Amino acid sequence: MSAASSRDEGPRDEWGTRALVTETAAELLRRLHGDHGPLMFHQSGGCCDGSAPMCYPDGDFVIGDRDVLLGRVDVGGDVPVVPVWISGSQYAAWSHTQLIIDVVPGRGAGFSLEAPTGQRFLTRSRVIPPDRLGELPDPLTGADVEAGVALPAAYAPVSG
Repeated sequence: MSAASSRDEGPRDEWGTRALVTETAAELLRRLHGDHGPLMFHQSGGCCDGSAPMCYPDGDFVIGDRDVLLGRVDVGGDVPVVPVWISGSQYAAWSHTQLIIDVVPGRGAGFSLEAPTGQRFLTRSRVIPPDRLGELPDPLTGADVEAGVALPAAYAPVSG
Protein backbone atom coordinates (compact mmCIF):
# COMPACT_ATOMS: atom_id res chain seq x y z
CA MET A 1 0.00 0.00 0.00
CA SER A 2 1.82 3.08 -1.19
CA ALA A 3 0.91 6.60 -0.13
CA ALA A 4 3.85 8.23 -1.90
CA SER A 5 2.09 9.78 -4.86
CA SER A 6 1.74 13.22 -6.38
CA ARG A 7 3.10 16.48 -5.02
CA ASP A 8 0.91 19.35 -3.90
CA GLU A 9 2.27 22.79 -4.72
CA GLY A 10 2.15 26.02 -2.77
CA PRO A 11 3.00 27.20 0.74
CA ARG A 12 1.22 25.60 3.63
CA ASP A 13 0.69 26.54 7.24
CA GLU A 14 2.87 24.09 9.16
CA TRP A 15 0.04 23.47 11.66
CA GLY A 16 -2.03 21.92 8.86
CA THR A 17 -0.41 18.51 9.31
CA ARG A 18 0.49 16.13 12.11
CA ALA A 19 3.93 15.27 10.62
CA LEU A 20 6.81 17.33 9.29
CA VAL A 21 10.51 16.83 8.59
CA THR A 22 13.36 19.25 9.08
CA GLU A 23 15.52 20.30 6.15
CA THR A 24 18.36 18.22 7.65
CA ALA A 25 16.13 15.14 7.62
CA ALA A 26 15.04 15.97 4.06
CA GLU A 27 18.70 16.02 2.95
CA LEU A 28 19.25 12.55 4.40
CA LEU A 29 16.02 11.30 2.82
CA ARG A 30 17.17 12.53 -0.59
CA ARG A 31 20.42 10.57 -0.15
CA LEU A 32 18.58 7.45 1.04
CA HIS A 33 16.22 7.68 -1.92
CA GLY A 34 19.24 7.50 -4.23
CA ASP A 35 20.18 4.15 -2.67
CA HIS A 36 16.76 2.65 -1.90
CA GLY A 37 14.10 4.31 -4.08
CA PRO A 38 10.78 5.62 -2.70
CA LEU A 39 10.63 5.82 1.10
CA MET A 40 8.18 5.75 3.99
CA PHE A 41 8.26 6.29 7.76
CA HIS A 42 6.52 4.39 10.51
CA GLN A 43 6.77 5.89 13.98
CA SER A 44 7.95 3.08 16.22
CA GLY A 45 6.03 2.38 19.39
CA GLY A 46 8.94 1.25 21.50
CA CYS A 47 10.47 -2.09 22.37
CA CYS A 48 13.79 -2.74 20.62
CA ASP A 49 13.57 0.37 18.43
CA GLY A 50 12.74 2.80 21.24
CA SER A 51 10.35 5.38 19.88
CA ALA A 52 12.31 6.26 16.77
CA PRO A 53 10.82 7.07 13.39
CA MET A 54 11.72 4.09 11.25
CA CYS A 55 12.53 4.73 7.58
CA TYR A 56 11.87 1.92 5.10
CA PRO A 57 11.67 1.50 1.35
CA ASP A 58 8.05 2.41 0.56
CA GLY A 59 5.93 -0.72 0.86
CA ASP A 60 8.50 -2.79 2.81
CA PHE A 61 6.68 -2.16 6.09
CA VAL A 62 3.17 -3.59 5.86
CA ILE A 63 0.62 -0.93 6.80
CA GLY A 64 -2.36 -2.33 8.66
CA ASP A 65 -5.98 -1.21 8.32
CA ARG A 66 -5.79 0.61 11.67
CA ASP A 67 -2.42 2.33 11.13
CA VAL A 68 -2.79 6.10 10.82
CA LEU A 69 -1.29 8.32 8.12
CA LEU A 70 0.04 11.30 10.11
CA GLY A 71 1.07 13.22 7.03
CA ARG A 72 3.06 13.29 3.83
CA VAL A 73 6.32 15.17 3.35
CA ASP A 74 7.80 16.55 0.16
CA VAL A 75 11.59 16.50 0.54
CA GLY A 76 12.23 17.90 -2.92
CA GLY A 77 14.42 16.77 -5.75
CA ASP A 78 13.22 13.71 -7.61
CA VAL A 79 12.09 12.02 -4.39
CA PRO A 80 8.42 10.97 -4.31
CA VAL A 81 6.35 12.25 -1.39
CA VAL A 82 7.21 10.34 1.81
CA PRO A 83 4.27 9.13 3.93
CA VAL A 84 4.56 9.14 7.74
CA TRP A 85 2.57 6.42 9.53
CA ILE A 86 1.92 5.46 13.16
CA SER A 87 0.00 2.57 14.73
CA GLY A 88 -3.61 3.30 15.61
CA SER A 89 -3.08 2.59 19.30
CA GLN A 90 -0.05 4.86 19.48
CA TYR A 91 -1.90 7.58 17.56
CA ALA A 92 -4.54 7.58 20.29
CA ALA A 93 -1.84 8.66 22.76
CA TRP A 94 -0.16 11.17 20.39
CA SER A 95 -3.20 12.63 18.62
CA HIS A 96 -2.71 16.05 20.20
CA THR A 97 0.90 16.37 19.03
CA GLN A 98 2.71 17.18 15.83
CA LEU A 99 5.72 14.98 15.10
CA ILE A 100 8.77 16.60 13.52
CA ILE A 101 11.31 14.14 12.17
CA ASP A 102 14.86 15.42 12.54
CA VAL A 103 18.37 13.95 12.28
CA VAL A 104 21.09 13.77 14.93
CA PRO A 105 24.56 12.17 14.94
CA GLY A 106 24.64 8.60 16.12
CA ARG A 107 23.75 5.09 15.12
CA GLY A 108 20.11 4.52 14.27
CA ALA A 109 18.10 1.37 14.82
CA GLY A 110 19.17 -1.63 12.77
CA PHE A 111 15.88 -1.80 10.87
CA SER A 112 15.84 1.81 9.70
CA LEU A 113 17.61 2.71 6.45
CA GLU A 114 19.81 5.42 7.98
CA ALA A 115 21.47 2.98 10.42
CA PRO A 116 24.80 2.72 8.53
CA THR A 117 25.11 6.48 7.83
CA GLY A 118 26.35 7.65 11.23
CA GLN A 119 23.15 9.63 11.66
CA ARG A 120 19.78 8.68 13.05
CA PHE A 121 16.26 9.97 12.69
CA LEU A 122 14.73 11.39 15.83
CA THR A 123 11.15 12.48 16.50
CA ARG A 124 10.59 15.79 18.17
CA SER A 125 7.05 16.56 19.19
CA ARG A 126 5.08 19.65 20.04
CA VAL A 127 1.55 20.08 21.25
CA ILE A 128 -0.82 21.26 18.54
CA PRO A 129 -2.53 24.45 19.75
CA PRO A 130 -6.11 23.56 20.77
CA ASP A 131 -7.61 26.07 18.32
CA ARG A 132 -5.60 24.47 15.49
CA LEU A 133 -6.29 20.87 16.52
CA GLY A 134 -9.97 21.27 15.68
CA GLU A 135 -9.04 22.56 12.21
CA LEU A 136 -7.07 19.44 11.26
CA PRO A 137 -8.91 16.89 9.15
CA ASP A 138 -9.42 13.46 10.61
CA PRO A 139 -6.35 11.39 9.76
CA LEU A 140 -6.64 8.56 7.29
CA THR A 141 -6.18 4.93 8.24
CA GLY A 142 -4.54 2.22 6.22
CA ALA A 143 -8.03 0.99 5.32
CA ASP A 144 -8.94 4.47 4.02
CA VAL A 145 -5.84 4.66 1.83
CA GLU A 146 -6.42 1.13 0.55
CA ALA A 147 -9.98 2.16 -0.37
CA GLY A 148 -8.63 5.07 -2.43
CA VAL A 149 -9.58 8.02 -0.21
CA ALA A 150 -7.84 11.21 -1.39
CA LEU A 151 -4.49 11.70 0.29
CA PRO A 152 -3.70 14.82 2.34
CA ALA A 153 -1.46 17.60 1.06
CA ALA A 154 2.29 17.09 1.24
CA TYR A 155 4.37 19.51 3.31
CA ALA A 156 7.84 20.89 2.62
CA PRO A 157 10.59 20.65 5.25
CA VAL A 158 10.77 23.13 8.12
CA SER A 159 13.91 24.69 9.53
CA GLY A 160 14.99 23.09 12.70
